[in-house]
Amino acid sequence: MQEVIAQNITGIQWIASETWITATITSTKEIFQSFGGSIGFVTRKMALPEMKEFLLNIRPSLDPSNSLTTVFWETMFGCTLHFKKELSNPTVSKTNICTGNERLDQIENAFFDVSQLRVAYTIYKAVYAIAHALHSLLFCEKDGSKAAELCRDLSRIQPWQVNEHLKRIKFTNQFGDEVYVDENGNPPAAYDIINWQLKEGVVRHVTVGYFDASKDPENQLVIQENSIVWNTGKTVPKSVCSDSCPIGKRKATKKDQPICCFDCVPCDGGTIANTTDAVECIQCPRDYWSNDVKDSCILKEIDFLSYDEVLGITLATVSLCGLCLTLATTSVFIHFKSTPIVKANNSEISSLLLFSLLLCFLCPLTFIGKPTAWSCMLRHTAFGITFALCMSCVLGKTIVVVTAFRATLPNNNIAKICGPVQQRIIVCFCTAIQIIICVLWLSLNPPFPDKKIKIHNGRIILECNTGSEIAFYTVLGYIGLLSATCLVLAFLARKLPDNFNEAKFITFSMLIFCAVWLTFIPAYVSSPGKHASAVEVFAILSSAFGLLFCIFAPKCYIILLKPEKNTRKHLMGKMPSKRL
Repeated sequence: MQEVIAQNITGIQWIASETWITATITSTKEIFQSFGGSIGFVTRKMALPEMKEFLLNIRPSLDPSNSLTTVFWETMFGCTLHFKKELSNPTVSKTNICTGNERLDQIENAFFDVSQLRVAYTIYKAVYAIAHALHSLLFCEKDGSKAAELCRDLSRIQPWQVNEHLKRIKFTNQFGDEVYVDENGNPPAAYDIINWQLKEGVVRHVTVGYFDASKDPENQLVIQENSIVWNTGKTVPKSVCSDSCPIGKRKATKKDQPICCFDCVPCDGGTIANTTDAVECIQCPRDYWSNDVKDSCILKEIDFLSYDEVLGITLATVSLCGLCLTLATTSVFIHFKSTPIVKANNSEISSLLLFSLLLCFLCPLTFIGKPTAWSCMLRHTAFGITFALCMSCVLGKTIVVVTAFRATLPNNNIAKICGPVQQRIIVCFCTAIQIIICVLWLSLNPPFPDKKIKIHNGRIILECNTGSEIAFYTVLGYIGLLSATCLVLAFLARKLPDNFNEAKFITFSMLIFCAVWLTFIPAYVSSPGKHASAVEVFAILSSAFGLLFCIFAPKCYIILLKPEKNTRKHLMGKMPSKRL
């Protein structure tokens, strides 16, 4: 303790043993500067009022041969007993000689304070325990009555017999404490919790709690935390290098630090720590994810392009709007089927093209909603076939335009080669190739609903796996081949007279179509989950609207708003052509 004070070591909470927590030699103001707030266990204290009377009645003259009494007396009065002087050395001075008749009650000494006896009270209980054991051994009850008689010879008692009876005794002393020993000969543990506190310049041993093994488990340990004065004051000191890691975090040891020093690191997504001071985080099952606190696993949210979200509602609304516009355009063409502009644009091919556009606007609806085996097969094959039919019709119209232009040249019989029958064959043949591709796709490796768990944390992405990537891109490539052919043919017919020039509108529509689908492929590959479906729906709608507006909007404009131009004379008129 002196060395701790010399080194000026402070800020340490000392846990004291029974040896020094109540010792007078250590309970000084000087030591308190470094050891203030110490806390420790000591045996329970008790006041023994009768003991003070016994101490005050001690007289060395009653038993001169008792060395303990002699030392006690000389210590109390700081003298030498006269008979001891005579026996030991007759030449010693007669000054400061005790007679043995001095009065102890006139001395102020802490030795006579019997209000806080600890070891003495333990001895007191031990003596009474032996007395009860001896009484149980020596006396026997007679005929079941409470009266007892001596049934053993005191001189024949053996220590082991006393020990056996000591294990059986159980009584309550005059202070209300229950005295007994267990099968191992141990009495119930009973301790006071002492705290060093400085009051009025004096170190006080303040009792701030107790432990009593004889009580029920809930009341064995009682601590009055508000009464404790720690080395740090009223602030409870930390007993560890690092605080405990709460749930949702794991221990991460610090480099070159003891094992009790660590950082608390939050668990990664998909892992949890449901106990404090977890060393490792627990991985959640495949279909589960960690909650925000990272203390339990919850079922992952299933995510797909649905009708309940804004994106799905928007795409479905746009698709239905395109469907309505297509139906409206079809109604206009049917109502004005006898007008020159409708007749001049091959009403049969135009009707088939409008029907294919109608199907194109219905295709996006198969991409919205929870994927199933049927919807996955339908969405890709329906999309491929309807757009192949659409491109075949555009190709037929383009051939009609080119044929009409070439037929005006001298000695040219191309119009006979590309008549209505040949146009139907072109449409059917081009569409049949796509149908064959789709049938092979569905037969060999069809699309199917699939879960993408690792793509997005905390969610299970439901989407349609294309099954065969080769078949999927073959379908797209064939549509691209048809659209490129239409674009080239339409571009070659760009010098037709303006009044009859449908080629430039087909060219614009094919430019839009090709641009959309060229940008679709990288966007589709890089889009995760439901966004890939949204990209595909956007491409379908964009290309369908491009065909509808570029090919049919100018004709509807003339039919509805410029009826004076809807005449055979105007259509056959010669006007300067505009270069594309």
